Amino acid sequence: MTRIDRRTFIRQSIRTALATSAVGCLPALDLLALPALAADSPPLAVRKGKNVKQLVQETIGALGGIEQFVKSGEVVVVKPNIGWDRTVELAANTHPEVVTTLVELCLDAGAKQVRIFDRTCNDERRCYTQSGIRSAVEGLKSDRVSLEYMDRRAYKELAIKGGKAFDRWEFYMPVIEADRLINVPIAKHHSISKLTLGMKNLMGVIGGNRGRLHHQIAESLADIASVIHPDLTVIDATRILVANGPQGGRTEDVRNTETLIASPDMVAADAYATTLFGFKPEDVSTVVAAAQRGLGVMDLKKVRMV
Repeated sequence: MTRIDRRTFIRQSIRTALATSAVGCLPALDLLALPALAADSPPLAVRKGKNVKQLVQETIGALGGIEQFVKSGEVVVVKPNIGWDRTVELAANTHPEVVTTLVELCLDAGAKQVRIFDRTCNDERRCYTQSGIRSAVEGLKSDRVSLEYMDRRAYKELAIKGGKAFDRWEFYMPVIEADRLINVPIAKHHSISKLTLGMKNLMGVIGGNRGRLHHQIAESLADIASVIHPDLTVIDATRILVANGPQGGRTEDVRNTETLIASPDMVAADAYATTLFGFKPEDVSTVVAAAQRGLGVMDLKKVRMV
């Protein structure tokens, strides 16, 4: 089964809508008419190591290199979790070296621009600084890289045909309009969804009252993932938050697992990450809901470990 570039489909729909409507009213996205995103046997790379930079390079290398996902001249969004006013050792945000190593790989592949942002839960300036991501990105000293605060004017409401929790929501258009999206969550406990992984990380690129999603968290996240499907998901499990998530705040709740997980199939990546917490994929409702929608492969026996 061939994976489809869903964002290309969305961009075409948006162009059509904007060409025919002065107010930019967007058509419903006919997700049910599209082929399932899941490949029959998606590749999944898992590596362990203490050196974070080397760990990222080896994990992406196992998938054939970043060139499999990023081409010369493309605009790439790298979306980490930068949601919390927490320092690196508290495992609330993606490790800054995971982020910068991925950015460097994108630049080496010839990316025209790499944009990094997140809709934070705490004050965005403090989150960007305390996480260590601001200083790490600035240390790259590249005019092709930008760490950005999200622009409130850049959200558009899209109708989601086939949505189960919601039939429309606001999406951050720079994500949809980018050529590539690399989703870079940290693996951690969550008090509502049990775990926050790749699917939950997409909440950082939507608008609206995100608290509403928690009432039907599994179907809500599957709705969101139906529209925003990353080209690559890289789960930072170099250290994981095993309790009091998603914000944490105690080093006693952090376990060093020195692991990185990567796959073009976000559901497969999330499914494997559940095992680091002693769960099975079927124990986490968000993974189950996405697999049932055909958004990826949950059965780890059907993935291709590389």
